[in-house]
Amino acid sequence: MIIVSAFYVIAWMPIKIYYLTLIITSNLTFIESGYYAALFVAFFYVCANPFIYAIKFEPVKHVVMGLMPCKKSQQQAGGSSEMTGAGPSSSRSAQKRN
Repeated sequence: MIIVSAFYVIAWMPIKIYYLTLIITSNLTFIESGYYAALFVAFFYVCANPFIYAIKFEPVKHVVMGLMPCKKSQQQAGGSSEMTGAGPSSSRSAQKRN
């Protein structure tokens, strides 16, 4: 959680400092390039935050891995080698026994 908090402070600090200097200094003009650069860093945090959680926290990592379709197919392929008795061949053998 320290990583998320530190990344939040680093990402949002430039835009907050930019706003603060605009408010405090009356002769400072609005510079669009500085504003957009600071805003880009802040929005980058919003986009990167889910990836930080997915990489660093085990409960989130397990849920994300469970949602991935390629991961599910590999698990199903490994589990399909065991017969559970629910397929068409098991129903045919049950009919022959009756």
